[in-house]
Amino acid sequence: MPDEFHPSTHPPLPPTTEDERVSWLRLLRSRRVGPTTFYRLMQTHGSVQGALDALPGIARDAGIDDYTPCPPEVALAELRRGRSMGAQMICVGEAAYPADLLDLPDAPPILWATGDTTLLARDRIAMVGARNASSLGTRMARALAIDLAKQGFVIVSGLARGIDTAAHLATLDTGTIAIMAGGVDVVYPAENTQLAENIAKKGLRLSEQPIGTVPQARHFPRRNRLISGLARAVVVVEAAAKSGSLITARDALDQGREVMAVPGHPFDARAAGCNMLIRDGATLIRNAEDVTEALPRAAAPASPPAQPELALADIPPPPPERRDLRETAALHSLILERLGPSPLAEDQLIRDLRAPAQAVAPVLTDLELDGRIVRQPGGLLARIN
Repeated sequence: MPDEFHPSTHPPLPPTTEDERVSWLRLLRSRRVGPTTFYRLMQTHGSVQGALDALPGIARDAGIDDYTPCPPEVALAELRRGRSMGAQMICVGEAAYPADLLDLPDAPPILWATGDTTLLARDRIAMVGARNASSLGTRMARALAIDLAKQGFVIVSGLARGIDTAAHLATLDTGTIAIMAGGVDVVYPAENTQLAENIAKKGLRLSEQPIGTVPQARHFPRRNRLISGLARAVVVVEAAAKSGSLITARDALDQGREVMAVPGHPFDARAAGCNMLIRDGATLIRNAEDVTEALPRAAAPASPPAQPELALADIPPPPPERRDLRETAALHSLILERLGPSPLAEDQLIRDLRAPAQAVAPVLTDLELDGRIVRQPGGLLARIN
């Protein structure tokens, strides 16, 4: 087989029949066959069936005597499961396949999509950041996402807690794409189940993993390359010095995408990764205008059709939830997660926590007496590290 192959230079012809789709799934789901090997096999043997026929011999030459390609019934079952849940199988070379992913040497030969695939034809910006995001971080993510949506961009993120969740929620009605680490039908974390359902109705969920795959740690770095690969730029809102968001930023650099970061307080560990990116040359972001000004001038996004303008005030916090004793006890650590060295208004903290003020107030007093937080003039709170 050739040493180098790139799907953008020699894309295989997409499947046109049901049998060919099953064969594509069989080849890609066969043991030790990833995207790069898939393309090389297709190029070398001329067709998916030729590649499947050659696999046992190739495995034998590599010292594997008992190799069998993925059985047809396994591939057919995946195809039927996907269709039964309303998912669309998108193969490289088809019109719906996002052209930006062809920049990747290991572009997924097959994607599973649930929702509005027309979002793949619009300009996209990725937003990623800390799972244990601060209140300031989530507010910044919402504001950036809303303003970028007004300028016609679709927001891409990874459906994780924190910054990802804030970005998706802010752009449900204007265009958001969630890249899943597991199967397109398996939501992680479980707390984002309702959000994922809403994205499937109004936005788009996308995955390269087989239907039904439960995400494992090794799946997330591969997911991250798709987040950056789909976007013109990656904006990191909050990130620790060692985090998955920095993996996404590194992927973006490798793919020739713009990398941008929101600066944070030097004493806040959640901002360390962003500050490092800026130090190393990433564009410093204060608002959506900074993002658009830093983009290459080649293509301006088309404004989304007939979408109402949004503002932060248009997204009211949900009503306070009733909390049991276990949740009340967890409020202590949740407040410390939300606060950082940068002062935050107490009323804003309460809104971000989505908790009754009467439940938050005594916990704040306890934390203040313990020396974990400090009150500043004007009703501001800050965490003491």
